[in-house]
Amino acid sequence: MLLDVIAVKIEPDHQLELKFENGELRRFDMRPLLEMKPWNRIASSQIFERAKVEYGTIVWPGEIDIAPETLYDDSVPLYVNENSSEYGTKR
Repeated sequence: MLLDVIAVKIEPDHQLELKFENGELRRFDMRPLLEMKPWNRIASSQIFERAKVEYGTIVWPGEIDIAPETLYDDSVPLYVNENSSEYGTKR
């Protein structure tokens, strides 16, 4: 099942907090990809932080993107602590 990304939040250490159209919040670690082409071109914080949502996925300047199914399949679910606005990783 293909789920569109509807929101992204840039986190430290090249992490992306993603919201998918089904309401799920997930965290994706870009660090392994930043060693490969074409993503090595967005490794600098200045460029990486320019990520935005377009066409249901995440895109960066220079027409660099990543498939939404990769973002979903290779990310970890997050949960919201009901007693605060903090997020955590599901175990």
